[in-house]
Amino acid sequence: MYPFFYRPSHLTLNGPWGLSSTEQYYKQTERLWDRWRVSTVNSDYSVCPSYPSAVIVPREVDDDKLIRSARFRQGGRFPVLSYCHHRNGMVIMRSSQPLTGANKKRCKEDELLLQAVIDGSELGYIIDLRSAQQAQQARMTGGGFESKSFYSHWKRIHRHHERGKIVQESLIKLVEACSDPSHSVDRWLSKLENSKWLSHVHSALSTAGLVVECVERDGHSVLVHGSEGTDNTLLVSSLAQLILDPASRTVTGFLCLLEREWIQAGHPFQQRCAHSAYSHARLKQECPIFLLLLDCVWQVWRQFPLALEFSEALLLRLAQEVYASNYGTFLCNSEQERCAAGVKENTHCLFQSLLRPDIEEQYLNPLYEPTDLAIWPSVHPQSLQLWTGLFLRWTEYAQNMEEAREEVWSIVKEHHEQAGPDRTNNTLSTHCDTLTPFENLMDELTIL
Repeated sequence: MYPFFYRPSHLTLNGPWGLSSTEQYYKQTERLWDRWRVSTVNSDYSVCPSYPSAVIVPREVDDDKLIRSARFRQGGRFPVLSYCHHRNGMVIMRSSQPLTGANKKRCKEDELLLQAVIDGSELGYIIDLRSAQQAQQARMTGGGFESKSFYSHWKRIHRHHERGKIVQESLIKLVEACSDPSHSVDRWLSKLENSKWLSHVHSALSTAGLVVECVERDGHSVLVHGSEGTDNTLLVSSLAQLILDPASRTVTGFLCLLEREWIQAGHPFQQRCAHSAYSHARLKQECPIFLLLLDCVWQVWRQFPLALEFSEALLLRLAQEVYASNYGTFLCNSEQERCAAGVKENTHCLFQSLLRPDIEEQYLNPLYEPTDLAIWPSVHPQSLQLWTGLFLRWTEYAQNMEEAREEVWSIVKEHHEQAGPDRTNNTLSTHCDTLTPFENLMDELTIL
């Protein structure tokens, strides 16, 4: 309840809540205008309780077909657009599983919807975030997967991702290992491996890489889904966009991505983040998927230290806010629930606060150098590391790293000032152009 009473002096409740909307994203993406449209079929949240009021769908599919497709998908989460690639116009869609059941039911409207996505293209890929065996078992309980017979232009690929209780237990084991300083090296490494946390990081990044390969290299559109489409589906689609889209690597773009792909798309934060790993409560709905996303983003940031405009500090702040926050951003489980609770009218938006110039500067990467290219993170075991800044945050090592970050800032600012008074751009997105010379700076940072 506290976010409903939190009233910082630098924010007001009168302004807009949030950073973007479905309509704004559509207007900004010119490639969508010919073949896609914004539908308000879910304006009263009756078609899909977990979707936002507006979604982007193929232009030739009318709202009646969307309603029938929603009835064929678990929780009503029919296929909607997540991202349109700026290079070739291929798209990433997301949905929940089809309700084919044991009798292999079909829905012609759902088939037409997916056919409209790849109209003019030879092939599309369905990335099912379950093993083939799990997908088969889901049919026994009313779920299932897209049949090759009815979705002939779509190729289905299964990539197994753990979910729910398994991921939560993994986090608990990792936190327990990190909280005990008495371990020997061998014991510590054994506990780290047994937690399997880095295995989940590996799965998420490798599947996101597969999606990017389909879109960027092969030039095909992709539909991502697991069962409900509210957890691993959002994880993979978000990471794929971070890898593909240079706009998502800026501070504003990254926060817009989180707002669009997690908050508006219906990730049940209230259920998943009710308690932290330190809590003795064990609720069935808990799962640290959003924390797993932040860890994966940190892995990308560590491998590509110049490619992301934001620093580790922003990821640490988000990891804290998702479990305990003064703001209303992570409250409730869907946009429908936030509307019913009056969240937008009576709480402040975390993302708007983070983008205030005096606050945003704390979270900028001083070495940021924009690139329009896709970045391809390595998923080899030696390339993935424990996120010490989070899981060992209160150790001497983490405190030393914080001092090192401050020293980096002082070095960058010193070089920026040496560039001359005529270079007054203070956004730091152009810092790599103003440093004189950049090679000397890198030498100093290497020594540091």
